Amino acid sequence: MIKVGDIIPERVFYIDRALLKAYADASGDQNPIHQNEEFALSVGLPNVIAHGMLTMALVARFISDWSGGSANVKEFSARFIKPVIVPAGQNVDLTVTAMVVEVDADRVKLDCVARSNGVKVLGMSQAVVIK
Repeated sequence: MIKVGDIIPERVFYIDRALLKAYADASGDQNPIHQNEEFALSVGLPNVIAHGMLTMALVARFISDWSGGSANVKEFSARFIKPVIVPAGQNVDLTVTAMVVEVDADRVKLDCVARSNGVKVLGMSQAVVIK
């Protein structure tokens, strides 16, 4: 039985430059801040950063997998607060967890937390799922 205060076990996704390239090709988002280190540095970023929507998609996958499939995810929202920094040659973690904050009949509301390298990257991240 799911109850308020339950913690969903964390899941770690790994992001590297190859994933950024694949996501850029699939999404059509070829912004150089996601692939070109020199360009990213020139606009004041610390390094290449992951696409925000890739970050959000991985959190959505965490929620979808826990709830038994995407059809069970009724709402999902988040605010981007910090970028996921992806240096060349590294696998960077995106560590996701959630806590049950409301249970109403078959609907469960989650507060989600996504961190990369210990830094919170999404704020106000919430989901409503059917469970």
